[in-house]
Amino acid sequence: MSEAEPRASAPMVGLAAAILAAALAAAQDGTRDEPRVLTVPVPGQPEGRAEGLPAGPLEPAHPTLERGLRAWVERQTGQSLGYVEQLYTFGDRNRRPGIGEAGGEAQGGRHALSVAYLALVREARPAADSAWQSWYRYFPYEDWRAGRPPALDAIMARLEAWAGAAASPEEERRRGDRIGLTFGAAGSGWNEERVLERYELLFEAGLVPEAGAADRVAGHAMAFDHRRMLATALGRLRGKIKYRPVVFELMPPAFTLGQLQRVVEALSGILLHKQNFRRLVAQQGLVEETEAVTAETGGRPARLMRFRREVLLERPAPGLRLPSGRSG
Repeated sequence: MSEAEPRASAPMVGLAAAILAAALAAAQDGTRDEPRVLTVPVPGQPEGRAEGLPAGPLEPAHPTLERGLRAWVERQTGQSLGYVEQLYTFGDRNRRPGIGEAGGEAQGGRHALSVAYLALVREARPAADSAWQSWYRYFPYEDWRAGRPPALDAIMARLEAWAGAAASPEEERRRGDRIGLTFGAAGSGWNEERVLERYELLFEAGLVPEAGAADRVAGHAMAFDHRRMLATALGRLRGKIKYRPVVFELMPPAFTLGQLQRVVEALSGILLHKQNFRRLVAQQGLVEETEAVTAETGGRPARLMRFRREVLLERPAPGLRLPSGRSG
């Protein structure tokens, strides 16, 4: 490189965590079971975008990326992490780095890398400035437990208008095909794992606040590109519960089969047939009975179960073989 050529700036490296938990409603209080994400306030953001994921820069004192992430999470939320896995590295040019990752906007086309992680925990009281939020606050169209989400009507109308505004018939067909695939239109069926594809299509169509939309028909915004990170985490988890027993990271040591089903339904956003679900759990050998029972379910006493950790040694992919696809 000659002296006249500008020296390329090293990319900034940040760490961010999508920390997920599941909250079961009490049997008689009329509230709904919620899958939740732990958020922190992000100062200096536009109105309505002051919530983000726990995040911070990789520092020289951090011996590994994961230990650096755990340190930032404990500092910002007071939450100690158990199960953690790396999701993806976000590094598009001119992306806005997350809270604490670089202290502001990327300048001059500089890359700002964020290594995002998925963490699964049992919900605990967070530090004063952090809060648990339902992830359907950010993706209201992902919850099909009460049938087709009302938000989808407005979303589909706007997506169809966006497709119709394409510059050519070929582009209009391409957009229409993407809408059908990601949102289950035209009989293709709803695939609960396509969380990220749906968010990215909405972003491209300009229908989310992060892309300049004036309203929140497609959900509440988050700081920087943290909602894209969260979408990546939700899609990963929804797929993973089908072939790995990660759902038990969210369960208490003892639980009923009904509680387990409700957590899986909250995570996947779809209702499951009770007897079919119990048959799947039994066939996979995922749980075993304890000696205890509980009357907290609101009906007759139910037997408490626990996760059989031996299943991890018995087969390579122990998980819940949930049905895929739902009519749009």
